[in-house]
Amino acid sequence: MSNTLTQLTIAQARDGLSNGDFSATELTQSCMDTYGAARKLNIYITETPELALEQAAASDARRAKGEALGSMDGIPIAMKDLFCTDGIQSTAGSHILEGFVPQYESTISQNLKDAGSVMLGKSNMDEFAMGSATTTSYYGNTVNPWQAASGPDAGKDLAPGGSSGGSASAVAARMCLGATGTDTGGSIRQPASFTGIVGLKPTYGRCSRWGCVAFASSLDQAGPMTRTVRDAAIMLGAMAGHDVKDSTSTPIETPDFEAVIDQGVKGLRVGIPKEYTAEGMPEEITSLWQRGAGWLREAGAEIVDVSLPHTKYALPTYYIVAPAEASSNLARYDGVRYGLRVEGNSLDEMYMNTRAEGFGEEVQRRVLIGTYVLSAGYYDAYYLQAQKVRTRIAEDFTKVFEDVDVLLTPTAPSPAFTLDAKMDPVTMYLNDIFTVPASLAGLPGISVPAGLSQHGLPLGLQLIAKPYDELTMLRTAEVIERFAGFDLPVFSGREA
Repeated sequence: MSNTLTQLTIAQARDGLSNGDFSATELTQSCMDTYGAARKLNIYITETPELALEQAAASDARRAKGEALGSMDGIPIAMKDLFCTDGIQSTAGSHILEGFVPQYESTISQNLKDAGSVMLGKSNMDEFAMGSATTTSYYGNTVNPWQAASGPDAGKDLAPGGSSGGSASAVAARMCLGATGTDTGGSIRQPASFTGIVGLKPTYGRCSRWGCVAFASSLDQAGPMTRTVRDAAIMLGAMAGHDVKDSTSTPIETPDFEAVIDQGVKGLRVGIPKEYTAEGMPEEITSLWQRGAGWLREAGAEIVDVSLPHTKYALPTYYIVAPAEASSNLARYDGVRYGLRVEGNSLDEMYMNTRAEGFGEEVQRRVLIGTYVLSAGYYDAYYLQAQKVRTRIAEDFTKVFEDVDVLLTPTAPSPAFTLDAKMDPVTMYLNDIFTVPASLAGLPGISVPAGLSQHGLPLGLQLIAKPYDELTMLRTAEVIERFAGFDLPVFSGREA
């Protein structure tokens, strides 16, 4: 039974637990049996087997007593190591937070705990969520469970995308039933595309940021990473909700996301933005995009060509705004109060030594960029101008959504690349070219696996919806999922 249980979706596991086909403890143990393979892929920074079995036993006890059950009761998940967890090391993938054990629980992890979920461990990630390949983690890179079936990269280790690469690989390799991610500029959606899973970034403010280690406070948003659209709806329902501890959390009712999954798209208007192409983008991605539009048309939606003219400015705008906010947020890591401390002959030297050793190269690069654009001589020319352009990007979306209900675009400009690919930082940043605009506008987005590349690697399609209209986005995503008929292969450790 152990091997078969890890193949279940959250919805299937929920039904199996309700029917008494297996226990939460059996389900959890089956996932824990994959820890060995997880170490090959470098999925977890910290494994939590004792806690997982304790939470699973508590779920079984609630079920046996007939007590009220949460929407995720007994479901084993991976927790991105950006969420602070009470009594469990929380590193954000950084050396500077190695050994940091919070004495409090993030709102997202608490919400999932309250919903009855079981935490298997803290998943690997790019350091402070800064990266697109999960290669900047102090704890080593995560490996994508997929491998190219042909072509020049056949047999090579591939990047899982980032920054939520550990969570993405865990779900793709069926080592957990779902996982949390965070998305600042695409860090849920891009790795979901690279690993053939569903990744949902909610509207900014839908999920609390309290207790989540900050990268860019006006952009960061937590969301679910799952095998199916229905699972994403179930998990988002457990994660979302207003939080008085987070001033950016929106006081809005959390709807029943799962209830709309089967409503279809008949009568919806789907926009196809002409700007969502990239130089050198493979024809297979353009073809998949067109095929996705055809599926929605066949299902009863009207396809409409639209324009988002400021899209071309989104990436440079993001890489001014996000580093600026990062330089401010990361100023708190100074070796004084918690985390790493590297002594020096003076206080200033201690600061410099600690940050030089504690922060990796990519984090240092972004802090330096952010400090530069916020400096007195350049604030107006860079940061203030970027905020104005950000407003124009948001206005483009507002105008377009007066005419359409949802937008369809590619998720990423390529399939997964090899871990040994030599990319300069700017080339790496281009991985987020299709995901960043929605982040800047605070809009919900979802990546749905929709096909394979010519070399057998997953490709995702992205849907973007109006603020707080995850319901329309989810019902549209389900149609794409159904037409695509995409199913993850059964991975067996690294042999796959």
